[in-house]
Amino acid sequence: MPRINRRIFLRAGLAGATALTPLSAAFGQSGSLSELGTAIVPLPEVTVYTAREIVTLDPAKPSAEAVAVVDGRILLVGSLEDVQGILKGQRHIVDTTFANHVIVPGFLAQHDHPLLAALTMSSEILSIEDWVLPTGTVPAVKDKKDFIERLTKAVEQRTDSSEPVVSWGYHPAFFGPLTREDLDAISSTQPILVWARSCHEMILNSAALEMGGVTQDVVEGFGATEQAQSKFSEGRFWEQGLFAVLPFIASIAATPERLQSGLELTRDYMHAKGITFGNEPGGILAKPVQDGINAVMSSPDMPFRWSFMPDAKTLVDTYADDDQVIAETEKLESWYGGMTSLAPKQAKLFADGAIYSLLMQVRDPYLDGHTGEWMMDKSLFDRAFRIYWDAGYQIHVHVNGDAGLDRVLDALEMNLRRNPRYDHRTVLVHFAVSAEEQVQRISNLGAIVSGNPYYVTALSDQYSAVGLGPKRADAMVRLGDVSRAGISWSLHSDMPMAPADPLFLMWCAVNRVTASGRIAGPDQRVGAEEALRGVTIEAAYSLKLENEIGSIEPGKRANFTILDDNPIAVDPMKIRDVKVWGTVMEGRVYPVDKAERKASLMPPVGRDGNIDADFARATLEHALKVVHTHL
Repeated sequence: MPRINRRIFLRAGLAGATALTPLSAAFGQSGSLSELGTAIVPLPEVTVYTAREIVTLDPAKPSAEAVAVVDGRILLVGSLEDVQGILKGQRHIVDTTFANHVIVPGFLAQHDHPLLAALTMSSEILSIEDWVLPTGTVPAVKDKKDFIERLTKAVEQRTDSSEPVVSWGYHPAFFGPLTREDLDAISSTQPILVWARSCHEMILNSAALEMGGVTQDVVEGFGATEQAQSKFSEGRFWEQGLFAVLPFIASIAATPERLQSGLELTRDYMHAKGITFGNEPGGILAKPVQDGINAVMSSPDMPFRWSFMPDAKTLVDTYADDDQVIAETEKLESWYGGMTSLAPKQAKLFADGAIYSLLMQVRDPYLDGHTGEWMMDKSLFDRAFRIYWDAGYQIHVHVNGDAGLDRVLDALEMNLRRNPRYDHRTVLVHFAVSAEEQVQRISNLGAIVSGNPYYVTALSDQYSAVGLGPKRADAMVRLGDVSRAGISWSLHSDMPMAPADPLFLMWCAVNRVTASGRIAGPDQRVGAEEALRGVTIEAAYSLKLENEIGSIEPGKRANFTILDDNPIAVDPMKIRDVKVWGTVMEGRVYPVDKAERKASLMPPVGRDGNIDADFARATLEHALKVVHTHL
């Protein structure tokens, strides 16, 4: 049976002003549409969705009123009259469910962390920003007093006095220090663990320390660095101290039940934001943990697909033989199935430290004179880049500072000269601080950008005074310059580092409004349509999926996000207020308000208290590894 695909449709000229010519052109001298239908599947029924407007992001046909779908793929796009005219004689129905809505290409989550998000989302969320969840909005914490009052209420709601209460979102820079004494005042008997907003620090009360068997003697047995980053009297553990205490507290903080509950909530959250495809960069290298994630995310009722990108840093560090690195990378494909998959021929590397901790490697000194950190030694980074480059992989690199960017671009240029490759699409991920002249070099080398525009909203004010100074802080994530240089760029949230909300990311990129309400770097703002492309077709391009998803064109997967208004036509300041009705994912309709399952914010207790300590430790170790690439 002939396989109908996007290339055949495009050759038939179905995308432009002449898109509605007879479909027989796709099959040479085929005599009728019925023959085309038979080539797809015997007498398939076509569903024609109508909408107030369809924003296709196809330059040849940017707007339409009807889209025909068969077998999960887009068949036709155009006016209802023309589409029905072509479908004459073909079994079809007209579905007017979206008649009062706007259809846009399905949103992509280009770079998010579902496991870390699951652990944070299944906690008592008490954070510096609002979290609009399927179960309701969790408002931002006002101050330390508000945090204490809300955490106290959460503890009082527990009926089991032995059930640990895990909270996430406290930020000492905003609310002041938090100690064991503060938590003991809430309860000295109920175990309480507070995971900071940065995820690199945890504060435990006495009951939690006792449950984990953490004593002063235990802490004194840590190594020198681990001890220096632990304060038992305050119940505080951060950086290496947190890794050291991990074996004692993992079973409290990361149970299989908590992971499942959090994954279900994360799933529902992302669906509510209109996401139809997502990607985890630096995927999980512990199979039992991946199996736990697959239990939710591989299910056929998932409203979106998810790919996992290998953690090339760990793989290269683990295997001394170059060929074995690639062999072990390819073995990971067997770990996935159903709605999850291994991102084909793609790998993740790390350059410098992260923006949240001001550990980026920058050319000019920080205001206080401290220095940034490298996430990989140069020799390891160069080896990893070479191995995956020579194997034909697309390389995605976590990079935040302009000095970090120099290292990445130097490696890219060296490998292009040594082993030229066409269309390599090396992705510069996060792109916090960069120099103006580096943009042209990015263009010359054929790299592309995946930026996090939330950095500007959340951090420009603070970093203008601390760390970077006004000039560098306001120019962060310089998408305006990148756009003017003709470089492909996309947007990502890095969930939970920012909300996985594509409309909110668009709002951040278009307006660049900071927490104080000012505009940071007005010349780095981008247009609304560019921003929409950044969460759809350009995000697909960054994952080498632009021929499958990202725009509404014949032959592509029928992935749509259904909105109550057109985000590129509303007032730019109202983009984040556009409501999501639901999604269509490969032809299946998923309304947001009719989702059958909702995860509770209060995760279940493990059965009979039996918790797999190895599973819990592996889960938290992966989560903290993700965290420490951002800190």
